[in-house]
Amino acid sequence: MDEFRLSVRILRGHRGDFRHPHELVRVLAKDVDAGRSVVKTPGPASVASGKFAQDLALLQQEFERCSDVVYRTFALSSGQSGAIVFIEGMVDEKRLEAKVLEPLMGGSARIFAEAAGAPPNVSVWIHADHVKNETDIKAAAESVCKGEAAVLVDGVPSILLVSMQKLDKRAVEEPATEPIIRGPRDGFTENLGVNITLVRRRFGTTDLKVETMKMGRLSQCSLAIVYLDSVVLPEVLKEVRNRLGRIEIDAVLESGYIEELICDNPLSIFPQLLNTERPDRVAGSILEGRVAILVDNTPFALIAPGTFIDTLQATEDYYQNYIVASATRLLRFWLSFSALVFPSIYIAVTTFHQEMIPTSLLLSIASSREAVPFPGIVEALLMEAAFEGLREAGIRLPRPVGQAVSIVGALVIGQAAVQAGVVSAMLVIVVSFTGIASFIFPAYAQGLAIRFLRFPMMLLAATFGLYGLVLGLLAVLIHLAKLRSFGVPYLAPFAPTNASGLKDTAVRAPWWSMVLRPLQTGKVNRRRMKPGMRPGPSKGGNAGG
Repeated sequence: MDEFRLSVRILRGHRGDFRHPHELVRVLAKDVDAGRSVVKTPGPASVASGKFAQDLALLQQEFERCSDVVYRTFALSSGQSGAIVFIEGMVDEKRLEAKVLEPLMGGSARIFAEAAGAPPNVSVWIHADHVKNETDIKAAAESVCKGEAAVLVDGVPSILLVSMQKLDKRAVEEPATEPIIRGPRDGFTENLGVNITLVRRRFGTTDLKVETMKMGRLSQCSLAIVYLDSVVLPEVLKEVRNRLGRIEIDAVLESGYIEELICDNPLSIFPQLLNTERPDRVAGSILEGRVAILVDNTPFALIAPGTFIDTLQATEDYYQNYIVASATRLLRFWLSFSALVFPSIYIAVTTFHQEMIPTSLLLSIASSREAVPFPGIVEALLMEAAFEGLREAGIRLPRPVGQAVSIVGALVIGQAAVQAGVVSAMLVIVVSFTGIASFIFPAYAQGLAIRFLRFPMMLLAATFGLYGLVLGLLAVLIHLAKLRSFGVPYLAPFAPTNASGLKDTAVRAPWWSMVLRPLQTGKVNRRRMKPGMRPGPSKGGNAGG
């Protein structure tokens, strides 16, 4: 009897579940006669040969010291031995039993007896939607790691990979980081397939293209590039593909990995790509000619290119009356500027430019600071650092506790600091208003950038007064003017100036007047609606007589 037949006979005698590769190897080694080994040390080749024991041993070697891998052996009705290899918890075992094991062990497997020496087509009798053949052992093992089940059958020179994933996934819910006032309340999840579906359901056209690729040598994370073929800028799409294609990294755990590896200027603190949990924002950006990057295992999608004006625009601006939306945007612009410079203006004026303050207000500030032992800059830095610490603590603490700690902590510390004479009451008002203003950014990353830049601005104001503050603002403006996001100027449509693009910046023009797409991203297909769509009564009379 040759080694192959001996191994089959041994496996029949030990039919059952082997939840660790060493158990199966130990059984085979115990029952094989001395000097005759069924499981041989595999060579450099890892190609399925059709010899059941040898292929199974090669697969076991890939999963060495993996205690969560399950090995289930069985016998087909025709006499062939088989095994199913999967990872516990990642495969639906009930479906595996009904769709794979029962058909293979039932009457349909008798076809093997009539194969006349030809390799049997096992996949025909597996009742699963997705079945593929794989001859490379290592590739089959990687597929098992992704939740597929590997089926080995004696005499079949390939491994069958059956898609029976059982992955717990979060339901589609309202985004937590982007509160919705008006608009769709569905948000992305950690499942890439669900996220692609949420975007595609908003487009009833084959013009929406989805390109998928793998990222990460160890994680093998899936990501998708989503765009409209008739609208996207070819150079932007090509640049996105090139930057993603040159990434070589062990693992991608979140879209932030990708964002940092493909941005134009990695030394800039400003976000050069937009990230969002909202499918409607992704759909709106795609309609403007941008490219969306969806990454598996994260609900945050990336949008390229991104501009400064995009970080100050909320999705609700397009769902509300354009007059109200424009007023809200102007308020948002003013508060964003205040969040950057308000403490610096206070420091500069109280330290160098007291003549600019009305006399009554100056006397009030002087009386409140009479008992404060620190100069204005030290006082401001202490309060700003304390406020940022409270805000960060409120984020990291459990949600029911975090809000109470941040609010009560700010009130208690502020009041106690004023009574102790550490800070002045006027500075507490300045810091409080600045903190409120820093919450208005729809893009959280842009808010972080402004919060960071506030401290250098305060130091410049304390050193050179308003002249230092102006120099700091000029430096920031020059930096923003130099920034590019996938070739698109970061300050567009302000610099370079585009008259049609100004309709959707600090104010939002009515929809019927925004006939053309933004020039910086919609050059290929400018027109998005028919001209002359301004609403009004129908010609020829009024309704209702």
